[in-house]
Formats: sequence, structure tokens, C-alpha cells
Amino acid sequence: MKHSLSNSFFVFSFIIAAFWACQSKDPYAVTTYLSKNEQDTLLTNIITYTSGYARGATNATRFAQQFRKEYVSRLGQYKFEGYFVAPDSTHYFFINRPVGSGAFRRGVGGKFKMGKHLMPVQYEEMWCTPHFKTDSLVQERGGFLFKAMVKNGNIDKYLPMRLYVEWPDSTLVYDKKINEWRPR
Repeated sequence: MKHSLSNSFFVFSFIIAAFWACQSKDPYAVTTYLSKNEQDTLLTNIITYTSGYARGATNATRFAQQFRKEYVSRLGQYKFEGYFVAPDSTHYFFINRPVGSGAFRRGVGGKFKMGKHLMPVQYEEMWCTPHFKTDSLVQERGGFLFKAMVKNGNIDKYLPMRLYVEWPDSTLVYDKKINEWRPR
């Protein structure tokens, strides 16, 4: 009887620990979905979409292997702030990135479907915050937009909030065909 109670307690404790581990994962943390190496690969792929072209690259060639090293070198300047995979396999992201010389930061949020080798397909940037001097403002305002985007699939009702959303606006829109912001 003593042995059976001990085994029952162990099984019960294991089930509770497993349940707690599953419950304690942050559904908006990239670490919930990807290992560190996977995060770096995916973030480099997103950088290739969202940052300036590597030297000598064009829109058509930016993903060529010869430019990969330059995009990888930018990893330290970018950070996942939010990440969520919806039941329909849509991946939502919120990154913190440099602006210009790096004195300012901005949040960028969007969505994609996951292709082979952690390559986003059907990639779309849905919003960019204004430039901020502090990470805390990027995290606060971008975090609000990210959660709204995940919940609603868009941030349409927040577009007039100019202290939160710089783009899209009356002058710029994201073009999903060329994967760039362009004038309206």
C-alpha cells in the first residue's frame, strides 16, 4: 500500500508539473515556438524583408546567398518583442528595429505563413510605429498594436492613433507584391 501511494503521488506530481509547464508558457513569446537558432534564422529572413538592401542587392536579389552574411551581421540590432502562431498557421510578429543611424528605434508588426527553412511566405508588414528614443516606448506602443493585431487580424481601428502608428497612413502603404512600403 505504501509503495502504491508513493507511485500515485509521483504520477500525480508529474501530471501537475507537466500541466504547469504548459500553462506557464507565454503565448506571445518567440521562445514558446522556436529555439534560439530558429529564432536567429527567422529573424535574419525578416531582416532581409524589412531592412535596407545589402550592398549591391536589389528587391529581386536581396535573398541571394551572396548577401546573407550582411543581413546576418544586422541580427544584434533587431529583436523579437512578440510572436504568435494562430490556429490557421498564420505567424504574427512584432520586432524592435533600428531607424537610420540607430539613435532611434521603431516597432514593426506583421504576419506571414511559414515556408521551408523558416522562410516567411505571404509576408506582410501591417504597421510601423513612429521613431522612439527608448525601447520601452517601442515595447509599450508596439505591444498594444501586436495584441490587437493578433486578436483582430488587423489594427484598422487604431490607424488614426498617430502616436502609435506611423504607417500605413495617407502617404505610405505596404505593397505585398514587392514586399516594401511605397507611396500611395
